[in-house]
Amino acid sequence: MHIVFLAFMCFLLYPGWEGARKKVHPVDYILILMVIIPFIYMVINFDEWIYRVGVVPTTWDTIISLMFIIAMLEMTRRTTGTALMIIAIIFILYGYFGRYLPGLFYHKGYSWPRIFTYLFSLDGILGLPIFVSAAYVYIFVIFGAFLRSSGVGAYFIQFANSIVGWARGGPAKVAIISSSLFGTVSGSSAANVVGTGSFTIPMMKSMGYKAHFAGAVEAVASTGGQIMPPVMGAGAFLMAEILGIPYVKVLVAAILPAAMYYLAVYFMVDFEAAKTGLVGLPKDQLPSKKETLKRIYMFAPLGVLVYYIAIAMASIIKAGTLAVAACVIVSWTSKETRMGLKKIIDSLANGAKGAIEMAGTCAAAGIVIGIISQTGIGLKFATILLDFSKGILPLALFLSMVVAIVLGMGMPTTAAYAICAAVITTGLTKLGAIPIAAHLFVFYFACISAITPPVALAAYAGAAIAKAHPNKVGFTAMKLGIAAFIAPYMFIFNPAMLLIGSPLEIIEVAVTSLLGTFALACSMQGWLMGRAIPFALRIPLIAGAILLIKPGIYTDLAGIGLLILTYILSRIWKKA
Repeated sequence: MHIVFLAFMCFLLYPGWEGARKKVHPVDYILILMVIIPFIYMVINFDEWIYRVGVVPTTWDTIISLMFIIAMLEMTRRTTGTALMIIAIIFILYGYFGRYLPGLFYHKGYSWPRIFTYLFSLDGILGLPIFVSAAYVYIFVIFGAFLRSSGVGAYFIQFANSIVGWARGGPAKVAIISSSLFGTVSGSSAANVVGTGSFTIPMMKSMGYKAHFAGAVEAVASTGGQIMPPVMGAGAFLMAEILGIPYVKVLVAAILPAAMYYLAVYFMVDFEAAKTGLVGLPKDQLPSKKETLKRIYMFAPLGVLVYYIAIAMASIIKAGTLAVAACVIVSWTSKETRMGLKKIIDSLANGAKGAIEMAGTCAAAGIVIGIISQTGIGLKFATILLDFSKGILPLALFLSMVVAIVLGMGMPTTAAYAICAAVITTGLTKLGAIPIAAHLFVFYFACISAITPPVALAAYAGAAIAKAHPNKVGFTAMKLGIAAFIAPYMFIFNPAMLLIGSPLEIIEVAVTSLLGTFALACSMQGWLMGRAIPFALRIPLIAGAILLIKPGIYTDLAGIGLLILTYILSRIWKKA
């Protein structure tokens, strides 16, 4: 029913082509029927249907299933573009034509009836991704809509302004804090850029930041929201379901890498401001810190969410519903933000519209996962990965990174992660990576594909608002988000970075990793302890940063030594 309702709205609200924008086209009504009829058929025949699909389907089973699949592919095209739809079609074709492929890609092949009916079942489109969309993602999309309507989203920006708006490069730091707060409950990096960037990017430009840098800061901050606890977009819930572990474990494991990511971005923004002489916002443009802190209760919805997920161990549905209720309650504290019946209904409507894209994504991911399951290519891909990497874990990680980034280009994070989780993580675990580290590895790269050219949707959204060249914004965003390209490799080799291990190990790793992150930002920006450094000194600084981020007492000592050496040499160079 979840996918049927959202598909129904999709075909009414998303035009199929340019000329169909003014009214609902007859084709849209046909597509609606192609979703509703299979649903009714499935409900009426469920007791027999559930045992026939994918094994011995009837002719009507096949026709009904094909109708539903075509409708889902069109829904995907309308909501997320052609890239994901084409990938889903390629996988469907692989299910039939795999018998003609050589080597590890060969499988015995399946008839079209078996493929279609298998995909229209609990192992395909109606499988895990749609379950996660219905059970977890939907409530957080609704929560995001209520954050906007209740004034809590605006308060995030006001709070960030009052805390760091006065500092050098203040507007960029405001973008980092506000986008991380809002991005954690947003399932789309690009949507988050548009939502908060329309305010923060013009503000950064007005204070002297170059257009491409302003767009890149917002793109990086918004993308990082999906790796930022407590919600982490939607992928974290899918990860918890795939791994069969409590969501809290995923949340805890993601804390330190997310802190590294945002700390690196913060330092880079600060050093950029120092190099170019940018100052903070004038006092008359800053909200009163005293008045802002009086409204600290506006954080109550996030507080409720964290409490019921992490402490009370309540269900996600309960935690999300109570957080939505908290949004309504805190909105009543001000006449401007007060949510009446009309505002509540509008927020529910906006949340439902926002969930359409996620449902289309999950439906396509279900097709891909269904074919992977039916043909067994997932296990074969693990063998392919092992063969190409010759059993060398670092090489396997690099290949996995490339696959995750390529799959994530132009595709929503959840779909990219779902596909990667199905085909890559098995190979990484066979090479010695612990399961949660392997899943977080591909999840991170699926996320940061949004800021990785040549197809970087979050960066392009930031470029459109900043009126800057898209590729220039994309490559600057990559530079700012460099920590996200390094941290996943490190937590594969030492799970202490995921807060797994003894307290002493975790403390040591946390301190040295954050110090390494600072050094990494210094090397990227060519700025150390209040002064610019020559390009030659960036090399030992980068080496020291990587050694510090990599857990281990000897690498930590070597990293600290390189930092001290670089600092001494920079002073000598300055005097000379």
